[in-house]
Amino acid sequence: MTTPTPSAAAPLEVTDEPVEKSTASDAPRGSESRSPGRLAWKRFKRDRTGVISAFVVIFFFVIAIAAPLIAKLYGKDPYTTYASERPELLDAFSYPVGANGGMSSEFWFGIEPQLGRDVFTFLLYGIRTSLGIATAATILTTVVGVVIGVTAGYLGGKTDYLVGRIIDIVLSFPSTLFFIAFMPVVYGIFVAADDNIPTWLVAMSLIIVLSAFGWASIARLLRGQVLGLREREFVEAAKVTGASPRRIVFKELLPNLWTPILIQSTLMLPAYVTAEAGLAFLGVGITDPTPDWGVMIGRGATFYSQDITFMLFPGIAMVIFVLAFNLLGDSVRDALDPKSKR
Repeated sequence: MTTPTPSAAAPLEVTDEPVEKSTASDAPRGSESRSPGRLAWKRFKRDRTGVISAFVVIFFFVIAIAAPLIAKLYGKDPYTTYASERPELLDAFSYPVGANGGMSSEFWFGIEPQLGRDVFTFLLYGIRTSLGIATAATILTTVVGVVIGVTAGYLGGKTDYLVGRIIDIVLSFPSTLFFIAFMPVVYGIFVAADDNIPTWLVAMSLIIVLSAFGWASIARLLRGQVLGLREREFVEAAKVTGASPRRIVFKELLPNLWTPILIQSTLMLPAYVTAEAGLAFLGVGITDPTPDWGVMIGRGATFYSQDITFMLFPGIAMVIFVLAFNLLGDSVRDALDPKSKR
């Protein structure tokens, strides 16, 4: 049996249409869509709890940043004692006239007992103060923890041993008791006993002291991560090619550490919010008349049996923010590291 072959005389068909050439833009983008960042973003968007928590957290930061503008549009401020200008706002026992702490169209969240300050603007500025201190402390803690942890893990040897012992000592301190005992000493170094302590000094002292006790946990975590990464093939290959330690740290190690750094930061900030508020409540942090979450809760604790409204608003706001940020931290962790999801 013979197989038919095409005739050699058959003419070739020639067309005037240009031949399509493949370009780089037509290449499949599978590798781009499978990048770790895009995959993490897709996993996060599918997490309804994480998305809602992110919106709640963004809302709190927006009102904190825009607190002066909101107060200006509202027509009140957190420092004016409106009851001294209008005594009819308080009754004979210095409590707000009217139900729910004197809530009305003029004073949306009511007024403070005794002094008659506006609760709404006091809460806005209190959120601004607490989030500002907690955010600054989180950034400083993260920077110090990353520097010390990566340095100890990469250098190893005696440096790693010394840093490890310092971390153990810092983590063994009862930080709350140290805050209560140490903060007055810090203030006494810069301010005379009979002078008022400037708010900026209190805020700076809180940021430094919170960071001094907070860096150890993230440094220990990153130290362990670096100890494992420095023995990997890509780090050894970089050393063989003559890469400097600086290049190895910034180009090889840090890109593999962003996930634990981000997760630890998202879990650290709400802890600092509650710690700062607790110190203000104990009287060693921000003090009255500076608006603060802890100041409001501390003031409200003295009136809660007769007027719970003044304590209710800051308490609920703090619970919502801390809960939302913790849920956001869990969602970020699950998106960046799906194996950690339970």
